[in-house]
Formats: sequence, C-alpha cells, structure tokens
Amino acid sequence: MKGHFYKPNCKCEKGKRCKCGAKWGFLMDVGINPKNGRRKQKFKGGFNTKKEAELAAAHFLAEIEAGQYVKEGNVTFEEFAYQWLDMYKATGKVKISTIRVRNHEIKRLLDYFAKLKIKDVSRKKYQDALNNLKERGFAENTLDGAHRTGRMIFKKAAEMDLIKKDPTEFAYVPKTQKSVEELESEENLIKYLEKEELSRFLNTSKVQGLDQDDPIFTLLAYTGMRVGELCALKWKDIDFEQQSISVTKTYYNPKNNILNYQLLPPKTKSAKRKIEIDSFVIKKLEKHQQLQKKIKMKYRNRYHDKDFIFALNDEKNPGYPLYLKKIENRMKRLLKLTNKGMDVGETKLNEGLTPHSLRHTHTSLLAEAGVGLQEIMDRLGHKDDATTKNVYWHVTKPKKKEAAHKFSDLMRDLR
Repeated sequence: MKGHFYKPNCKCEKGKRCKCGAKWGFLMDVGINPKNGRRKQKFKGGFNTKKEAELAAAHFLAEIEAGQYVKEGNVTFEEFAYQWLDMYKATGKVKISTIRVRNHEIKRLLDYFAKLKIKDVSRKKYQDALNNLKERGFAENTLDGAHRTGRMIFKKAAEMDLIKKDPTEFAYVPKTQKSVEELESEENLIKYLEKEELSRFLNTSKVQGLDQDDPIFTLLAYTGMRVGELCALKWKDIDFEQQSISVTKTYYNPKNNILNYQLLPPKTKSAKRKIEIDSFVIKKLEKHQQLQKKIKMKYRNRYHDKDFIFALNDEKNPGYPLYLKKIENRMKRLLKLTNKGMDVGETKLNEGLTPHSLRHTHTSLLAEAGVGLQEIMDRLGHKDDATTKNVYWHVTKPKKKEAAHKFSDLMRDLR
C-alpha cells in the first residue's frame, strides 16, 4: 500500500536537517473513490519521532487489511440523532407514540452531547451523562429510556462507520439501592380494588355517574381493557350474539385535542385479541346503544358518525370519541363520591386510583377466582408483563401457603 512519512509543517530548507521542531506524520492510500476513480488517502500527524509515526502507520495498515478501518465522521451528535430518528420512522414498524417518546429522550441526551462530534463522545462522557441525569433527580424509568435511545443511536452510528467504538457498550443506568422497608412498602401499594370495593364503586357509577359512566367503568372492570382501547371501540367490534369484543386498535391523542385524534394499531401483537364478555355487560351495551341513537337523531347532520361506542354528546363536538383525560377525571369524581357515601365499617377507597387500576383489579379478581396466569395474560393482551405477574402472585400467595399446609398434612400420615 502506497504512502510516505514526512513533517508536513516543517519550515526548514528542503534537504537540510529539521531544526524547527515540526511533528512527523504519515499519508497512506486507503482505496479508490468510487465516484471519480481517484485514490483516497488518510493523513495522521502529531508524532514526535519518525518511529512513532511508523508504528501508528503499521497499526493503521493492520486495520485496513483486517477490514476494521473506520473513517470517523465529523457529524455532530445532534445532527445524527435526528437523522437516526428519521430512519427509525421510515421503517414503518414504529408507532407515532413511540416516535414521540424517542424524541423526548433525544432531548435529554442533547443536554450533554448536542454540538459534540459523535466520534468524540467517549465511554466516560456517556456514562457521566447518565450519572448526571440521576443526580438531577430524573426517575429511573426516564434514565432507562434515555439510555435505550442512546444505545440505538450509537449502534446505528457504528453500523454506518461514523464511529469506531460504541460508547454505550459498557454503560449502565445508575440505580438507587432500596431499603427493606421501602421494598415492603411498595408491596403494599399495588393499586387495585378488592371485590367489595369494586362493587361499591360500580354502584356509585350507576347511581351517581354522569352520562356513559355506567357502561364505561363496567366495561373496564369486566374486561381489563386499556383505556385507549376502550376509547377506540366501535360498534362493529361488538359481537352481541357471541358475546365478545374484538380489540384491534387504540386511541392516540397526547394533547387531548378532541378533533385531532388518531386510531393506531394495538400496543403489541398480543394486544390484538378477542375478549369474551357475559350477558350482564351485553345488556349494559345494548342500553347504551339505544341512548346513543337518540343523541344521533338530536344532532343529525352535525354528528361525527364514525361508529364510536363512547362518544361526546355535547353541542360542540357530538360524536367525537371520548378522550383519556375525560375518563380519568370522571373516575376521580366517582371515587370521591363513593367515599363520601360509605357506611360505617367500610374501607375508604384510594382516591389516587386511575382507570388503569381497573385493569389491575380485573387481574386480581380473576386470580382470586382461580384463573391461571397465562389465561389472564391472554385476556389482557400481554405477552409478558411484570405488573400483572406481581398482582397475580400477590393475590395467589395465600393459596400457595395453603398448598404447602395441605402437602404437610398429607405427608404427616407417613412420618
């Protein structure tokens, strides 16, 4: 391979011994430019002696021959991060909500690397950034997300030969060691309603609920459905004869802009499912359907008739699907009313519960009824979910103890 060693900045007369203290460098051929057929060359300087330059050149040539040479780019982290985001979108496999999350996580990393050349982000700089995010008080979920996005960005940069080494390779998210007391406290903070509590809540929804509250919260409690899935439901998704609901989409509207909603594919492949329901729920839906027909007649040509089961029935935007924040507010109201009307001896409901808590409630009651974990996961549309497992194990813990006692009783006769 052609190349030579020289002092590019030497100011001394040619042919004379150098006395100006210029550094040594080398210039080596690295291939042919495919566009114009001219040779491509690599220069590297700053060596104190010719021997140092020769050693560096030998290492460089070894990289070339092994196919490991990477010409690091001068693109900044900020420039490449958004180029990567465009490539990520272009796969067509990523939901809009995920793109939004990735964009937020890039912004976290821009605090540290925005104008740095991506090749200059070292392992230490990257780890220092994660450590500093922790010091700034960000939650571990936020750190996990930023690190996840960072790994994808730098992996793609390595694939595109913009960097030699991936600075995220050995990085870790700093964690706070929790005390035994904190762990025990977390176990007691599982957010769901017991059977009797759910009954009181649903009764309040039926008696004191606003329009549609009764069918909304009954459906959430009896199916374990996600709120976004409920908001996206259409009447064609209900099979009244077979008593089932097909979950094929989810509602997306991060800014709660009533007119600018989107319907997206389910959260995961396993989220697309059919949920069996009983006649009690079917009757609630049939009653709700009759009431909705009257609303449609009232607003006629102004009604946004896209077949949504749970739609606004006000003067301004009739027919548009209900949005998540509205359902959350409705639940807060009902929890307060339930507590206000509780009898002596009844337990006060946790007013911090959310519509998603009814999903955990559904899990706990199915577990209490003896339904297996895998059947519950299928019904909820989970392939794997730590929270669902925790709720299930928490509820079935007494049964496990009971099984141990029964086994001991059985063996006692053989001792």
